[in-house]
Amino acid sequence: MAMIKINEYDDNLNGKTVLLRADFDVPVVDGKITEPFRIYKQKKTIDDLINRGARVRIIAHLGNGSQSFAPILDQIITIIGHQISFSGSMDTFVNSSDQLVLLENIRQWPEEKQNDPSFAGQLVQGCDLFVQNAFATCHRLHSSIAAMPLLLPSYAGDVVAEEVEKLGEILNASQDGKVIILGGAKASTKIPMIHNMLEITEHILVGGVMANILLKIKGFDIKSSRIDELPKNLLDSIDVNNKKILIPDDFVWSEGKILDIGPESTKRFIGVIKNAKLIVWNGPMGKYEDEGFGDSTKKIANAVIESSGLSVIGGGDTISAVKSFEINLDKFGFVSTGGGAMLAFLSGEKLPGLTALDRND
Repeated sequence: MAMIKINEYDDNLNGKTVLLRADFDVPVVDGKITEPFRIYKQKKTIDDLINRGARVRIIAHLGNGSQSFAPILDQIITIIGHQISFSGSMDTFVNSSDQLVLLENIRQWPEEKQNDPSFAGQLVQGCDLFVQNAFATCHRLHSSIAAMPLLLPSYAGDVVAEEVEKLGEILNASQDGKVIILGGAKASTKIPMIHNMLEITEHILVGGVMANILLKIKGFDIKSSRIDELPKNLLDSIDVNNKKILIPDDFVWSEGKILDIGPESTKRFIGVIKNAKLIVWNGPMGKYEDEGFGDSTKKIANAVIESSGLSVIGGGDTISAVKSFEINLDKFGFVSTGGGAMLAFLSGEKLPGLTALDRND
Protein backbone atom coordinates (compact mmCIF):
# COMPACT_ATOMS: atom_id res chain seq x y z
CA MET A 1 0.00 0.00 0.00
CA ALA A 2 1.48 3.31 -1.15
CA MET A 3 0.03 5.67 1.41
CA ILE A 4 2.22 8.46 2.79
CA LYS A 5 2.52 9.10 6.53
CA ILE A 6 2.01 12.63 7.80
CA ASN A 7 5.42 12.50 9.49
CA GLU A 8 6.91 12.05 6.00
CA TYR A 9 5.36 15.33 4.85
CA ASP A 10 8.42 17.51 4.53
CA ASP A 11 6.84 20.88 3.70
CA ASN A 12 6.37 23.51 6.38
CA LEU A 13 3.09 23.02 8.28
CA ASN A 14 3.33 26.37 10.03
CA GLY A 15 0.12 28.31 9.38
CA LYS A 16 -1.51 25.48 7.44
CA THR A 17 -4.88 24.03 8.38
CA VAL A 18 -5.08 20.25 8.78
CA LEU A 19 -8.38 18.37 8.80
CA LEU A 20 -7.84 15.42 11.13
CA ARG A 21 -10.17 12.44 11.20
CA ALA A 22 -9.56 11.26 14.75
CA ASP A 23 -11.02 8.43 16.80
CA PHE A 24 -12.78 9.60 19.95
CA ASP A 25 -15.32 6.77 19.97
CA VAL A 26 -15.03 5.67 23.58
CA PRO A 27 -17.47 4.14 26.09
CA VAL A 28 -19.18 6.74 28.27
CA VAL A 29 -21.18 5.87 31.40
CA ASP A 30 -22.94 8.58 33.43
CA GLY A 31 -20.92 11.28 31.71
CA LYS A 32 -17.57 9.59 32.40
CA ILE A 33 -15.22 8.05 29.84
CA THR A 34 -14.69 4.52 31.13
CA GLU A 35 -11.99 3.43 28.67
CA PRO A 36 -9.92 6.27 27.10
CA PHE A 37 -7.52 4.04 25.11
CA ARG A 38 -8.58 5.29 21.67
CA ILE A 39 -8.27 8.95 22.65
CA TYR A 40 -4.82 8.40 24.16
CA LYS A 41 -3.72 6.87 20.86
CA GLN A 42 -4.59 10.14 19.06
CA LYS A 43 -2.30 12.25 21.21
CA LYS A 44 0.94 11.60 19.32
CA THR A 45 -0.40 12.76 15.96
CA ILE A 46 -2.08 15.83 17.48
CA ASP A 47 1.09 16.74 19.39
CA ASP A 48 3.15 16.47 16.22
CA LEU A 49 0.78 18.62 14.17
CA ILE A 50 0.57 21.32 16.86
CA ASN A 51 4.35 21.31 17.39
CA ARG A 52 4.83 21.84 13.67
CA GLY A 53 2.63 24.95 13.80
CA ALA A 54 -0.51 23.58 12.15
CA ARG A 55 -4.06 24.59 12.92
CA VAL A 56 -6.00 21.37 13.46
CA ARG A 57 -9.68 20.82 12.81
CA ILE A 58 -10.79 17.54 14.35
CA ILE A 59 -13.72 15.46 13.17
CA ALA A 60 -14.70 12.31 15.06
CA HIS A 61 -17.72 10.29 16.05
CA LEU A 62 -19.18 8.94 19.29
CA GLY A 63 -21.47 5.92 19.11
CA ASN A 64 -24.13 5.95 16.42
CA GLY A 65 -24.70 9.69 16.48
CA SER A 66 -27.05 10.49 19.34
CA GLN A 67 -24.31 11.32 21.84
CA SER A 68 -22.55 14.66 22.11
CA PHE A 69 -18.91 15.43 22.82
CA ALA A 70 -19.93 18.43 24.95
CA PRO A 71 -20.32 16.57 28.29
CA ILE A 72 -16.94 14.85 27.93
CA LEU A 73 -14.98 17.70 26.34
CA ASP A 74 -13.04 18.51 29.51
CA GLN A 75 -12.03 14.86 29.82
CA ILE A 76 -10.83 14.81 26.20
CA ILE A 77 -8.81 18.00 26.83
CA THR A 78 -7.16 16.40 29.86
CA ILE A 79 -6.22 13.28 27.89
CA ILE A 80 -4.95 15.15 24.82
CA GLY A 81 -3.12 17.80 26.86
CA HIS A 82 -4.13 20.76 24.65
CA GLN A 83 -6.92 23.29 24.88
CA ILE A 84 -9.66 22.35 22.41
CA SER A 85 -12.39 24.64 21.14
CA PHE A 86 -15.74 22.96 20.55
CA SER A 87 -18.03 23.69 17.63
CA GLY A 88 -21.61 22.52 17.50
CA SER A 89 -22.21 23.74 13.97
CA MET A 90 -20.49 23.19 10.67
CA ASP A 91 -20.32 26.93 9.88
CA THR A 92 -18.39 27.84 13.01
CA PHE A 93 -16.16 24.81 12.53
CA VAL A 94 -15.06 25.58 8.97
CA ASN A 95 -14.56 29.27 9.82
CA SER A 96 -12.65 28.69 13.05
CA SER A 97 -9.16 30.18 13.36
CA ASP A 98 -8.43 28.40 16.67
CA GLN A 99 -5.38 26.18 16.72
CA LEU A 100 -7.36 23.12 17.80
CA VAL A 101 -11.11 22.80 17.27
CA LEU A 102 -13.40 19.77 17.55
CA LEU A 103 -16.63 19.45 15.59
CA GLU A 104 -19.69 17.93 17.25
CA ASN A 105 -20.20 14.18 16.72
CA ILE A 106 -19.93 13.81 12.93
CA ARG A 107 -22.60 11.10 12.92
CA GLN A 108 -25.21 13.63 14.01
CA TRP A 109 -25.28 14.57 10.33
CA PRO A 110 -26.95 11.77 8.29
CA GLU A 111 -24.79 12.72 5.29
CA GLU A 112 -21.78 11.22 7.09
CA LYS A 113 -23.04 7.63 6.83
CA GLN A 114 -24.35 8.33 3.32
CA ASN A 115 -20.81 9.08 2.11
CA ASP A 116 -22.19 12.31 0.66
CA PRO A 117 -19.51 14.05 -1.46
CA SER A 118 -21.14 17.49 -1.11
CA PHE A 119 -21.12 17.11 2.69
CA ALA A 120 -17.45 16.15 2.51
CA GLY A 121 -16.83 19.19 0.32
CA GLN A 122 -18.30 21.53 2.93
CA LEU A 123 -16.10 20.17 5.70
CA VAL A 124 -12.82 20.43 3.81
CA GLN A 125 -13.32 24.15 3.11
CA GLY A 126 -10.27 26.20 4.11
CA CYS A 127 -8.14 23.12 4.83
CA ASP A 128 -4.78 22.37 3.24
CA LEU A 129 -4.30 18.72 4.19
CA PHE A 130 -6.32 15.74 5.38
CA VAL A 131 -4.95 13.24 7.90
CA GLN A 132 -6.69 9.92 8.48
CA ASN A 133 -6.05 8.65 12.00
CA ALA A 134 -9.25 6.72 12.75
CA PHE A 135 -8.26 3.17 11.80
CA ALA A 136 -11.19 1.64 13.71
CA THR A 137 -13.59 3.24 11.23
CA CYS A 138 -11.59 2.68 8.04
CA HIS A 139 -13.87 -0.21 7.02
CA ARG A 140 -16.86 2.16 6.83
CA LEU A 141 -17.95 3.80 3.58
CA HIS A 142 -18.57 7.16 5.26
CA SER A 143 -17.89 10.74 4.14
CA SER A 144 -15.05 11.37 6.58
CA ILE A 145 -13.47 8.01 5.70
CA ALA A 146 -13.85 7.55 1.97
CA ALA A 147 -14.83 10.93 0.44
CA MET A 148 -12.80 13.59 2.25
CA PRO A 149 -9.36 12.07 1.51
CA LEU A 150 -10.11 12.41 -2.21
CA LEU A 151 -10.63 16.18 -1.90
CA LEU A 152 -7.31 17.17 -0.30
CA PRO A 153 -3.69 15.98 -0.23
CA SER A 154 -4.15 13.15 2.26
CA TYR A 155 -1.88 11.32 4.66
CA ALA A 156 -1.95 8.54 7.23
CA GLY A 157 -1.65 9.51 10.87
CA ASP A 158 0.47 7.56 13.35
CA VAL A 159 -2.38 5.24 14.39
CA VAL A 160 -3.32 4.23 10.85
CA ALA A 161 0.31 3.79 9.80
CA GLU A 162 1.09 1.58 12.80
CA GLU A 163 -2.05 -0.53 12.37
CA VAL A 164 -1.32 -1.22 8.71
CA GLU A 165 2.27 -2.15 9.54
CA LYS A 166 1.48 -4.45 12.47
CA LEU A 167 -1.56 -6.17 10.93
CA GLY A 168 0.32 -6.56 7.66
CA GLU A 169 3.03 -8.42 9.56
CA ILE A 170 0.40 -10.89 10.79
CA LEU A 171 -0.71 -11.69 7.25
CA ASN A 172 2.88 -12.13 6.11
CA ALA A 173 4.08 -14.14 9.12
CA SER A 174 4.84 -17.83 8.82
CA GLN A 175 2.00 -20.27 9.42
CA ASP A 176 4.18 -22.13 11.92
CA GLY A 177 3.18 -21.13 15.44
CA LYS A 178 0.55 -18.59 14.34
CA VAL A 179 -2.53 -18.84 16.58
CA ILE A 180 -5.81 -16.91 16.19
CA ILE A 181 -8.22 -16.59 19.12
CA LEU A 182 -11.77 -15.54 18.20
CA GLY A 183 -14.62 -14.93 20.62
CA GLY A 184 -17.17 -12.27 21.42
CA ALA A 185 -20.66 -11.70 20.12
CA LYS A 186 -20.32 -10.68 16.45
CA ALA A 187 -19.90 -13.86 14.45
CA SER A 188 -20.58 -12.33 11.03
CA THR A 189 -17.31 -10.38 11.11
CA LYS A 190 -15.25 -13.39 12.18
CA ILE A 191 -16.26 -15.97 9.56
CA PRO A 192 -14.48 -14.12 6.70
CA MET A 193 -11.37 -13.89 8.86
CA ILE A 194 -11.47 -17.65 9.49
CA HIS A 195 -11.64 -18.22 5.73
CA ASN A 196 -8.75 -15.85 4.97
CA MET A 197 -6.48 -16.96 7.80
CA LEU A 198 -7.11 -20.71 7.84
CA GLU A 199 -4.49 -21.59 5.26
CA ILE A 200 -1.84 -19.33 6.80
CA THR A 201 -2.47 -20.19 10.46
CA GLU A 202 -1.58 -23.18 12.62
CA HIS A 203 -4.60 -23.00 14.92
CA ILE A 204 -7.82 -21.00 15.32
CA LEU A 205 -9.30 -21.15 18.83
CA VAL A 206 -13.00 -20.33 18.89
CA GLY A 207 -15.22 -19.21 21.79
CA GLY A 208 -18.23 -16.96 22.30
CA VAL A 209 -21.14 -16.84 19.84
CA MET A 210 -18.93 -18.12 17.00
CA ALA A 211 -18.35 -21.32 18.97
CA ASN A 212 -22.10 -21.74 19.54
CA ILE A 213 -22.70 -21.54 15.79
CA LEU A 214 -20.02 -24.10 14.96
CA LEU A 215 -21.28 -26.42 17.69
CA LYS A 216 -24.81 -26.24 16.28
CA ILE A 217 -23.52 -27.03 12.78
CA LYS A 218 -21.80 -30.11 14.24
CA GLY A 219 -25.12 -31.23 15.72
CA PHE A 220 -24.48 -30.32 19.36
CA ASP A 221 -27.55 -29.23 21.33
CA ILE A 222 -26.76 -25.66 22.38
CA LYS A 223 -30.29 -25.27 23.81
CA SER A 224 -31.15 -21.56 24.03
CA SER A 225 -27.57 -20.30 23.68
CA ARG A 226 -27.14 -17.18 21.59
CA ILE A 227 -26.35 -17.50 17.90
CA ASP A 228 -26.31 -14.97 15.06
CA GLU A 229 -28.60 -15.41 12.08
CA LEU A 230 -26.17 -15.69 9.17
CA PRO A 231 -26.58 -16.34 5.44
CA LYS A 232 -26.68 -20.08 4.70
CA ASN A 233 -23.93 -19.84 2.07
CA LEU A 234 -21.65 -18.27 4.68
CA LEU A 235 -22.30 -21.06 7.15
CA ASP A 236 -22.02 -23.82 4.55
CA SER A 237 -18.57 -22.59 3.60
CA ILE A 238 -17.14 -23.42 7.03
CA ASP A 239 -15.42 -26.77 7.40
CA VAL A 240 -16.20 -27.38 11.06
CA ASN A 241 -14.15 -30.58 10.98
CA ASN A 242 -10.93 -28.84 9.96
CA LYS A 243 -8.37 -29.84 12.57
CA LYS A 244 -6.97 -26.33 12.68
CA ILE A 245 -10.25 -25.01 14.13
CA LEU A 246 -10.47 -25.83 17.84
CA ILE A 247 -13.96 -25.65 19.33
CA PRO A 248 -14.71 -26.01 23.08
CA ASP A 249 -16.20 -29.30 24.27
CA ASP A 250 -17.13 -28.37 27.82
CA PHE A 251 -19.06 -25.32 28.94
CA VAL A 252 -20.39 -23.14 31.75
CA TRP A 253 -24.19 -23.11 31.48
CA SER A 254 -26.82 -20.81 32.96
CA GLU A 255 -30.56 -21.18 32.38
CA GLY A 256 -30.07 -23.27 29.27
CA LYS A 257 -27.44 -20.99 27.75
CA ILE A 258 -23.71 -21.43 27.23
CA LEU A 259 -22.12 -18.35 28.80
CA ASP A 260 -18.48 -19.45 28.91
CA ILE A 261 -16.20 -22.22 27.73
CA GLY A 262 -15.41 -24.85 30.34
CA PRO A 263 -12.23 -25.52 32.34
CA GLU A 264 -11.02 -28.42 30.17
CA SER A 265 -11.40 -26.43 26.95
CA THR A 266 -9.64 -23.52 28.62
CA LYS A 267 -6.70 -25.78 29.50
CA ARG A 268 -6.60 -27.12 25.93
CA PHE A 269 -6.58 -23.59 24.49
CA ILE A 270 -3.86 -22.46 26.91
CA GLY A 271 -1.71 -25.42 25.88
CA VAL A 272 -1.82 -24.19 22.28
CA ILE A 273 -1.15 -20.58 23.32
CA LYS A 274 1.94 -21.53 25.33
CA ASN A 275 3.64 -22.90 22.22
CA ALA A 276 2.61 -20.07 19.91
CA LYS A 277 5.06 -17.76 18.15
CA LEU A 278 2.37 -15.23 17.15
CA ILE A 279 -1.00 -14.78 18.87
CA VAL A 280 -3.87 -12.70 17.50
CA TRP A 281 -6.84 -12.30 19.84
CA ASN A 282 -10.21 -10.69 19.15
CA GLY A 283 -13.18 -11.32 21.44
CA PRO A 284 -13.67 -12.76 24.95
CA MET A 285 -14.48 -16.45 25.40
CA GLY A 286 -17.61 -15.89 27.50
CA LYS A 287 -19.87 -13.31 29.05
CA TYR A 288 -17.01 -11.99 31.16
CA GLU A 289 -18.94 -8.94 32.37
CA ASP A 290 -21.28 -11.16 34.43
CA GLU A 291 -19.92 -12.73 37.58
CA GLY A 292 -19.07 -16.39 37.11
CA PHE A 293 -18.48 -16.30 33.35
CA GLY A 294 -15.13 -14.58 32.96
CA ASP A 295 -12.78 -17.28 34.23
CA SER A 296 -11.72 -18.63 30.83
CA THR A 297 -11.15 -15.17 29.35
CA LYS A 298 -9.00 -14.12 32.31
CA LYS A 299 -6.91 -17.31 32.14
CA ILE A 300 -6.45 -16.95 28.40
CA ALA A 301 -5.45 -13.29 28.81
CA ASN A 302 -2.78 -14.30 31.30
CA ALA A 303 -1.60 -17.14 29.06
CA VAL A 304 -1.25 -14.71 26.14
CA ILE A 305 0.92 -12.26 28.10
CA GLU A 306 3.00 -15.10 29.59
CA SER A 307 3.65 -16.62 26.18
CA SER A 308 7.00 -15.88 24.54
CA GLY A 309 5.18 -15.27 21.26
CA LEU A 310 4.28 -11.85 19.89
CA SER A 311 0.76 -10.94 20.99
CA VAL A 312 -1.71 -8.74 19.12
CA ILE A 313 -5.15 -7.99 20.56
CA GLY A 314 -8.03 -5.86 19.35
CA GLY A 315 -11.72 -5.13 19.73
CA GLY A 316 -13.51 -3.04 22.33
CA ASP A 317 -14.82 -6.05 24.27
CA THR A 318 -11.38 -7.64 24.36
CA ILE A 319 -9.79 -4.48 25.72
CA SER A 320 -12.60 -3.97 28.24
CA ALA A 321 -12.25 -7.57 29.42
CA VAL A 322 -8.50 -7.25 29.87
CA LYS A 323 -8.88 -3.98 31.79
CA SER A 324 -11.62 -5.52 33.99
CA PHE A 325 -9.06 -8.14 35.07
CA GLU A 326 -6.66 -5.29 35.96
CA ILE A 327 -4.17 -6.41 33.33
CA ASN A 328 -2.10 -3.57 31.87
CA LEU A 329 -2.42 -3.25 28.09
CA ASP A 330 1.33 -2.65 27.91
CA LYS A 331 1.83 -6.35 28.59
CA PHE A 332 0.66 -7.16 25.05
CA GLY A 333 2.89 -6.71 22.03
CA PHE A 334 0.40 -4.58 20.12
CA VAL A 335 -3.11 -3.41 20.94
CA SER A 336 -5.19 -2.53 17.89
CA THR A 337 -7.68 0.34 18.13
CA GLY A 338 -9.93 -1.52 15.71
CA GLY A 339 -12.37 -4.34 16.23
CA GLY A 340 -14.34 -4.63 13.01
CA ALA A 341 -11.60 -2.87 11.03
CA MET A 342 -8.96 -5.23 12.38
CA LEU A 343 -11.07 -8.24 11.41
CA ALA A 344 -11.83 -6.77 7.98
CA PHE A 345 -8.12 -6.13 7.33
CA LEU A 346 -7.16 -9.66 8.37
CA SER A 347 -10.02 -11.02 6.25
CA GLY A 348 -8.30 -9.60 3.20
CA GLU A 349 -10.91 -6.93 2.56
CA LYS A 350 -10.06 -3.59 1.01
CA LEU A 351 -10.86 -0.94 3.60
CA PRO A 352 -12.37 2.23 2.06
CA GLY A 353 -10.41 4.48 4.40
CA LEU A 354 -7.11 2.92 3.37
CA THR A 355 -8.00 2.70 -0.31
CA ALA A 356 -8.67 6.46 -0.28
CA LEU A 357 -5.10 7.04 0.95
CA ASP A 358 -3.46 4.71 -1.56
CA ARG A 359 -1.38 6.76 -3.98
CA ASN A 360 -1.42 3.89 -6.47
CA ASP A 361 -5.20 4.10 -6.93
